Amino acid sequence: MPRDFGRGDDRRGDRGDRGDRGDRHGGSGRGINPNYFLPKPVKVGDEVDVKIEAMASKGDGIAKKDGFVIFVKDAKEGQTLRVKITEVRTRFAMGEVLGEAESAPEEASSAESPSDSEESEEEA
Repeated sequence: MPRDFGRGDDRRGDRGDRGDRGDRHGGSGRGINPNYFLPKPVKVGDEVDVKIEAMASKGDGIAKKDGFVIFVKDAKEGQTLRVKITEVRTRFAMGEVLGEAESAPEEASSAESPSDSEESEEEA
């Protein structure tokens, strides 16, 4: 008895729970990265101090702020720079060099303890 393929039967066999879309991996679309919806640590116009950790294939410097990648044009690996954010995308930001950083990026995030400031006032 010949099979009738015109009634929705599939030549490759039963599709199971995958529906009529024929997704190869059984998913319902492209998976969305949960970090997509998290707030970004920088926004356009922010000025941040960063250390250039690596170089991108196109020659931009790569820095990170709270794990978020920032590409910096005309930067060299090892530099500590003040950067103005010019563009923010889903997974990275772009920035331009403003000059040398006022302090190391690690120092900028930690507050000076009150005991340190009191000691410096006593010496003066």
